[in-house]
Amino acid sequence: MLDDFFFRAMLAGVGLALITGPIGCFIVWRRMAYFGDTMAHSALLGVGLAMLFDLNIMISVFVIAFTIAMLLVVLQKRHTLSADSLLGILSHATLAFGLVLVAFMSWIRFDLMSLLFGDILAVSVSDLIAIYAGGTLILAVLIKLWRPLLAATISEDIARAEGLQPELHRTLFMILLALLIAIAMKIVGILLITALLIIPAATARRFALSPEQMAIYAAFIGVCSVIAGLFGSLNYDTPSGPSIVVASVIFFAISMLPWQKLKTSLPSARHKEPTS
Repeated sequence: MLDDFFFRAMLAGVGLALITGPIGCFIVWRRMAYFGDTMAHSALLGVGLAMLFDLNIMISVFVIAFTIAMLLVVLQKRHTLSADSLLGILSHATLAFGLVLVAFMSWIRFDLMSLLFGDILAVSVSDLIAIYAGGTLILAVLIKLWRPLLAATISEDIARAEGLQPELHRTLFMILLALLIAIAMKIVGILLITALLIIPAATARRFALSPEQMAIYAAFIGVCSVIAGLFGSLNYDTPSGPSIVVASVIFFAISMLPWQKLKTSLPSARHKEPTS
C-alpha cells in the first residue's frame, strides 16, 4: 500500500496541473515561453531574499516574480533592446543573483536541488491547502478574464476597438502567473515550472478544436503527466519533478505522430471510404 506522502504528492501534482493547463495555453498562444522562464528563474532570488530577511517564501517569490514582470514591461517601452535580449538578461541575472545570495548565507542550509527541481514528495497538508486555495483563486480570475485575454491575444487593436483594456488584462495575467510560480516552486522546482506550463498546452494544441477545449485537454494531459511521472519515479527510483516533466514530454512526442495518416490507414477507415 502506498504511503500518505505519495497521496499528498499526487493531490498536489493534480492540483497544480489543473492550474498550469489553462494558464499554459495563453503562454503558448502569446509565445511567452521565455517570459515564463524568466519569471520562474526569479523565484530563486525571491527565496534568497525571504531567507535573508525572514519573510514568507511564497509571498517573497510572488513579489519578486511580479516585479521582474513589471520591470520587463517598462524596459520594453523604452525600445533600447529587443524583447528576447531583455528576457535573456533578466532571466540569467535573477538566477545568478539568487545563487550568489544563497551562497553568501552560509549560516542557512539550503537544499539547492529541491529549489531547482522541486520536492513534491515533501508536500505537507498546509502546502495542499495553499495549492488548492491559490489554484481556485487563479482559475476563478482566469475564467473572468478569459474572453478579454483571448481577444487581446488575437489582436490588441481589435480588443481596444471593442472597449477592452489589453494592458490591464496583461498585467492581471502576469499577477496570476507570478502567483502560480510561487505556488509551484516547491512542487516541480524553479527550472521545471515552465516545462509544466508549456508542454501539456503544446500537446493539447495538436488535438483541440477550440481555445476552451485546448485548456481542458491541457489540464487533463498535465494530470496524466503527474500520475505517470510519480508512478515512474516510484518504480524506477528517479527524481519526482523531472519524472513528471519526462512523462509530459513523452505525451508530447506521442501527439507528434501523424495521427491523421494513421487513422486513414486503418482497415475500418479504408472500408468506410466512398468508392468511385
